[in-house]
Amino acid sequence: MNSLSFPGQTAFYSGKVRDVYTIDQWLVMIASDRISAFDVILPRPIPFKGQVLNQIAAYMLNATKDICPNWLISVPAPNVSIGKKCVPFKIEMVVRGNLTGHA
Repeated sequence: MNSLSFPGQTAFYSGKVRDVYTIDQWLVMIASDRISAFDVILPRPIPFKGQVLNQIAAYMLNATKDICPNWLISVPAPNVSIGKKCVPFKIEMVVRGNLTGHA
């Protein structure tokens, strides 16, 4: 899918897997079926991958919204999320370990 254009759109970003549109104070995030490995987008998409990724993200954001408010407002389509444009609070965490054994 090529990029779309929305009334009031002020920005567009196409990542490896998602396309993000800024419309006023809102973000429209579309999860695609694209797949990347080692920072390269592979030529063949995986059917329904975008829907699965979006639905997992929406589930987790809804499940934790009482613990930590988040940007998600609605999911009008299986691979589309709409939310508030926020200033990110950047944090990085590395977790290492195995279920069994060791490296």
